[in-house]
Amino acid sequence: MSKKVHLHVAFSINEGKFDAFQKTAQAMTEGTEKEKGTLAYHWYLSDDRKRCRLLETYEDAAALMVHFKGPVVQQLVPKILESTTLTGFEVYGEPGPELRKTLADMKAEIYPFLRGINR
Repeated sequence: MSKKVHLHVAFSINEGKFDAFQKTAQAMTEGTEKEKGTLAYHWYLSDDRKRCRLLETYEDAAALMVHFKGPVVQQLVPKILESTTLTGFEVYGEPGPELRKTLADMKAEIYPFLRGINR
């Protein structure tokens, strides 16, 4: 059974805010790459530079908790929301009971790992 937790976060970039978005996204990437248990943290940008997706992968729920309690989420996520609008948030895997509530408050849709099918 996989313990990895994947996040798929969708944003639209507010008009005239691309430079602010890009600067904050870079700081978020640099901070997250230093966190133990981060396996992937990748931004994808639409050709028109109006929409982006953030794909994140963590070793397990404990690593995701480190991320959520760390400076990237606590300080930089509010900052990126000044230049973007959150348009979607999906979680794949089991984030753990404490984060389930936090993620529900953030309107994230959680898809637990389906045992018996995935290997």
